[in-house]
Parts: sequence; C-alpha cells; structure tokens
Amino acid sequence: MGRSRTYEWEDPTISASAVGVASGLEFLREIAAGRIPAPPVCATLGFGLEEVAHGRAVFSLVPGEEHYNPIGSVHGGVYATLLDSAAGCAVQSTLPAGMGYTSLDLAVKFLRPVTLDTGTVRAVGSVLTSGRRTALAEAHLYDEADRLLAHATSTCMLLPLPAP
Repeated sequence: MGRSRTYEWEDPTISASAVGVASGLEFLREIAAGRIPAPPVCATLGFGLEEVAHGRAVFSLVPGEEHYNPIGSVHGGVYATLLDSAAGCAVQSTLPAGMGYTSLDLAVKFLRPVTLDTGTVRAVGSVLTSGRRTALAEAHLYDEADRLLAHATSTCMLLPLPAP
C-alpha cells in the first residue's frame, strides 16, 4: 500500500516582510490568528502556533507516519524543530518593533518516544532570561496526559532589523 502526503503553504516573503514592523508579540498573534501566514515549515511538518503571550509560545503537532524514523517512532529532528520553534518564539514574543532574533544553540534531551499512539504533543516555550544581546529560553514537549517527552534550552542572539 502506497502512502502519500500533499500540502500547500503561503509565500514566505509575506511573513518575513512583517517581522519587526510591530512587536514580536503582535507579529506572533497575527500568525496565530491566521492574518499573517505561518512559515512553510509548519505546513511541511504539520504543526502550528496554538498560543502566544509575552515570554511564552506553544506549538502543537499530531504525530503521523510521515514523522517516523527507521525504528518506528517520531524522528528526533521533529522534536527538535518543535522545541526550537517554541523556545525561539517565546523570545520573539518579548522583542520590541525593529528587533529580531536567531538561535545560537539548541540542547535537546529526549526522554520518551513519540508514536502515532501518543496523540497530540505540545511544545511549550518560555524565556528564562533576556539581556541586550542574548536571551536564554527553554521548551518542554508534553503528551496529552502532560507527561514530559523532551526538553530543550536555547540561546538566542538579539539583533536590530533593517528598517522596512
């Protein structure tokens, strides 16, 4: 039996051109509301921004076979993508207009396997500390029973964006 998956995404330059125009929190709220397109990676992996507040971002994913590695569980790169997104967007939610960020590092610890039977998983990111040039954030990946599946820390570099 063959398996296939088809998906579509919006033009990524639409959201990229909106970064830094308003605060990071306002930008992320527009994505969550669907008024600014989510980045293509969300369509590729099938995850989305569910919640955003100052210093906090939550993404969710329903695991599918398309996320599997050769041993029959969700690939660690999918975990890492969710955790990196949650930690990074938590940082972004604290930034004023005209500022952006980029991840400098991501340290992930995998605690439990994720499979089709796991159900929806949530990556919850929060800012631990933020300075003028860097911010430290963490993210936790939970199953539907709020069991911890993985956790990560991320250092992000804060940078001024060019004027639009």
